[in-house]
Amino acid sequence: MKPTYDLAREHLRRAAAMLQGGDNQSRQLRNIVERTITLIDDLTEDAPAWQGNVLDLQSFKERRGL
Repeated sequence: MKPTYDLAREHLRRAAAMLQGGDNQSRQLRNIVERTITLIDDLTEDAPAWQGNVLDLQSFKERRGL
């Protein structure tokens, strides 16, 4: 996972912790922050590992069914 995502997630977790108020606006903002954290987690789980700029032609053909 990229360090930028880790840093962004940590900042959002801190923001969610600060929004522990009981008023409606705080709950809505906390909900938005928590959903954003979930989206970051989903994005980083689906991202393929960077392998450089070299293409493995055989695996490419296998994925394409060639």
